[in-house]
Amino acid sequence: METKFQRKRPKYLNLFKIKQPLPAQVSILHRISGVLLFFPGIPLLLCSLQMLLGSPEGFAELQLILVNPFVKGALLLPVWFFMHHFCAGIRYLALDLHYGISLEQARLSSKIVFIMGFILTVLMGALLW
Repeated sequence: METKFQRKRPKYLNLFKIKQPLPAQVSILHRISGVLLFFPGIPLLLCSLQMLLGSPEGFAELQLILVNPFVKGALLLPVWFFMHHFCAGIRYLALDLHYGISLEQARLSSKIVFIMGFILTVLMGALLW
């Protein structure tokens, strides 16, 4: 028998089983891509820039690293992070300006973010190879 002073136990929610709407998925991926661009992205970029500008030997070593097809393929993931973060950022800027705030427009802009992020990543991958 439950009295008014007893608290209900919290429910366990498995967030991996809950189906999120597309705008929520874009929002979550925007945050994750921003974090991944910041933490491992900036130190790796600065390290490669130091190698690039440090000496001619460092430049040649960086070129040898970037010629490897595995490294080129691995670079596609940060490129997708950047492209998705960029496109989603433009979407959120438009939402802040009160463009596309209806449900249908929000879903459409979420689809456009995913499609444009993929297309821009493929184009950058083609330039990379």
